[in-house]
Parts: sequence; structure tokens; C-alpha cells
Amino acid sequence: MSGAVPSPPPATVHPLNELDYAGVGDGTAPEIRPGVSSWLWQRYGLRIGGVMYRDGVSVNAMSSVTVDLNRSCTSYDALVGVDDMTFGFGSARFSVYGDDTRLWRSGVVRGGEAAVPVHVPLKGQRTIRLVVEPGSAWDTVTVADWAAARISCG
Repeated sequence: MSGAVPSPPPATVHPLNELDYAGVGDGTAPEIRPGVSSWLWQRYGLRIGGVMYRDGVSVNAMSSVTVDLNRSCTSYDALVGVDDMTFGFGSARFSVYGDDTRLWRSGVVRGGEAAVPVHVPLKGQRTIRLVVEPGSAWDTVTVADWAAARISCG
């Protein structure tokens, strides 16, 4: 034996729009926690700022979605913005929490603007919570997107 250290297994990528809900999945991969999570539309094909994204999730601009990671995960990545179905109206602010600590927060993103990239390291986190707040009191029904949202584990 040469004493070489084996390479770690490659990361497993979990698209947010394909996650099971806790109780439906087998508990070995990230799962959306029902009961505490807001309405969530797991989608294929959404548009932010005139750019089409293959997948992602949509929520209202007053939402909180909790994901139990169920394993060691390394990062959360997405592109966030106001869905073009709002015809350029509305605004929102996006946050990512790891357990109970805010790890990332956007500025106010307005309808028609380009998506904002998100990259959040997740080492040591057991859960993530994706929070969207309206940009103003008038924006509570704004449709907000987490496009190309991925959790990398392993």
C-alpha cells in the first residue's frame, strides 16, 4: 500500500425544486420541513429580469422555507429576484439563515432587475431557512424566485 489518502467522494447536488418534504423522503438528503414552511412552488422554467432559468422555486414576498439538511452539506447557491410574472412590479429582500444565524442578505431587488447571485457556505449547519421579505408594505404579494437553487453536500 502506497499510503495515499483516498479522495473524498464528489459532492452531491440537490436542486431545491426537487427536494422531498420531511416525512415523504427517507431522511438521508435535504428535505423541506412542512408545517413551518410557507407556500412553495417547485418549478421548471422561470424568468427573472428577462432571463429564463431552467428550474427553481417561487414564494410570496413574505415567506420562510426551512430545509433540514440531514447530512453534512457544503454550500447553498441560487440566483434570486422578482419573477417576471409580476410585469416589473414589486420588490423583495432575500436572506439565508443557517440554523438561527443569518448567513447572507440581499439588498432590495425590484421587478425587472437582473437576478442576484447567492453563495452561502454551510459547513456545520443542520438547517437552512430561506426568508423573503417585501421591499415595501405594498409588495407582500410579489412573486419572488430562488432560481437555479442548489444545496451541495458531501
